[in-house]
Amino acid sequence: QVQLVESGGGLVQAGGSLRLSCAASVRTFRVYAMGWFRQAPGEERDVVAAISRSGSSPYYADSVTGRFTISRDAAKNTVYLQMNSLKPEDTAVYYCAAAITQGDTYVYTGRYEYDYWGQGTQVTVSS
Repeated sequence: QVQLVESGGGLVQAGGSLRLSCAASVRTFRVYAMGWFRQAPGEERDVVAAISRSGSSPYYADSVTGRFTISRDAAKNTVYLQMNSLKPEDTAVYYCAAAITQGDTYVYTGRYEYDYWGQGTQVTVSS
């Protein structure tokens, strides 16, 4: 069983930055591809960014490309989402997810491809 704990959410003004962290309670962190999703009220849970277990081939949704950066630190069993130039439309609950994978470069963008989820952290961007 993998437990994922997100942190770093909060309230920020438009144009500001936040860094989300997701700590995984598993020693085999490196076998998991990781992703960040977000869900606004009344909306679907959509992928924001994803990264392979090797840290290569990051994927970004069009809406965040150039503003968000996903990264992972194997030594800390942690994946990060650096969010810059935040906009009010980025307001949502952000979820971290882990997918079991056999491939070093596989990146997953569908929510049903992920095996484990964190509880989410709220990000609110004021205008």
